[in-house]
Amino acid sequence: MGQWTTLKSADGFELPAWQAAPEGQARGAIVVLQEIFGVNAHIRAIVDRFAVRGWWAIAPATFERVRAGVELGYSASDVAVGVALKAQVEHLPAPGVLADIQAAIDHAAQASGRKVGAIGFCWGGLLTWRAAALCTGLSAAVPYYGGGMTGEAEIARQPRVPLMAHFGRRDAHIPVKGVEALAAAHPEITVHLYDADHGFNCDQRASHDEAAAALARERTLAFLERHLA
Repeated sequence: MGQWTTLKSADGFELPAWQAAPEGQARGAIVVLQEIFGVNAHIRAIVDRFAVRGWWAIAPATFERVRAGVELGYSASDVAVGVALKAQVEHLPAPGVLADIQAAIDHAAQASGRKVGAIGFCWGGLLTWRAAALCTGLSAAVPYYGGGMTGEAEIARQPRVPLMAHFGRRDAHIPVKGVEALAAAHPEITVHLYDADHGFNCDQRASHDEAAAALARERTLAFLERHLA
């Protein structure tokens, strides 16, 4: 039900984004931030499912400044490509990809006429955390297993909107001690730990955990309803 559109950032850079609108009035708007695999079938499906549930949703292609049209799978070679592209984006001069996320937020607000939240997975979880502190126009944020979020520099950021974070207890990329440090430094945010691995929400990955994904989804939708609808 979704379709591609084009966003323009404040510096004039144009990037594609996958967007989907619900039937009738939207409950709110959601900016979906990709993993290191691009706006692939999984991310597009998340956008479409939000629209089915009554939310206006959009996923900007946050690799576009370093490589156009990225759509990867989940093999070891795809992971290597995604990690390299992420490193390139992370080295862009400030504000880097945050300008593109801001463009998506602004577009979502205008197109839906509703409050805007952000939800991101893996690298997109980290970007969601940063957007909650640095972007304007957000009313809520939900990072899933945001790699890097539990590092000292990221913990020092101050989110400006209500935030709920989901992590996997068996995630070797994000040690539980780091999650606990994040929670201790930010008692104002809601942190959930699941007996699951990194990427547990993605039904295209071997680490998918349906029980954890379902519970996280239930909590996320209730959180978004409370702050956006």
